[in-house]
Amino acid sequence: MSSTRTRTRPAGRSTGFGGTVAAEWTKLWSVRSTWWTLLAAVLVTAAAAGQLAIYAANANTNDDPTDDRGIITVGSILIDSMELTQYAVLALGLLAVTSEFTSGTIRTTLQCTPSRGRVLLAKAVVTAAVTFPLGLLLGGVSALVAGPVLGEWGTAPVAGTLRDLLAVAAYLALVGVLALGLGAALRSAVLTLIVLLATLMIVPLSLQEPDITVLNRIADGFPAVAGGHFMAGDVEPYPASAGLLLLVGWAVVALGLGRVALRRRDA
Repeated sequence: MSSTRTRTRPAGRSTGFGGTVAAEWTKLWSVRSTWWTLLAAVLVTAAAAGQLAIYAANANTNDDPTDDRGIITVGSILIDSMELTQYAVLALGLLAVTSEFTSGTIRTTLQCTPSRGRVLLAKAVVTAAVTFPLGLLLGGVSALVAGPVLGEWGTAPVAGTLRDLLAVAAYLALVGVLALGLGAALRSAVLTLIVLLATLMIVPLSLQEPDITVLNRIADGFPAVAGGHFMAGDVEPYPASAGLLLLVGWAVVALGLGRVALRRRDA
């Protein structure tokens, strides 16, 4: 008499990539730090946009004609405010993985989904899926704050403003994934933040300070500078599309480093 054997999956293991993404989505929204980070991003954006709009309006009405900016777009205020706002969004990306190392829950995550690559890719998908619409929201906040402050000195052409909103959202999604990858590689939130500060601000600014052509070209390859050229739609020193590709490259390399670190080290 023949018997039929039934195959069963190990308890607690995800059924596929979709299940892993769903698990990461649930984890992200179940911690308070996510909500506090989102609130911080909105408040920082509102404050930065308001301050930049005040500067622009005041420059046009003071007694010094050399600093007049004339009529500027609301989108330019949004892009300039990202220099500060991005760090709140970076926190969302890096905490998505470093918090698990701190609490030890990464062991449970990797027991449920032994594939390190799948876990990291799922985290990247969730991070991008949150930070992209967050960028659109922040763009709306910036427009609502900056528009009235700029008054007659501001303009918001529909096509240009929409392009700026999408560019900012794409930038935030990519730097969020960049932060996630570095967080997976470095494990520590503090160390990851230090490396991000150096990569996004300190090193490129140091290279640009002497105003030497070769150093400026090197600085142009760093993620924040490339992202700035992309968001602004620049054509020099390279097209905006090249800036986007550079930014994508940084995010992919960071994820690669994170995957190698996860595979080589125990959780």
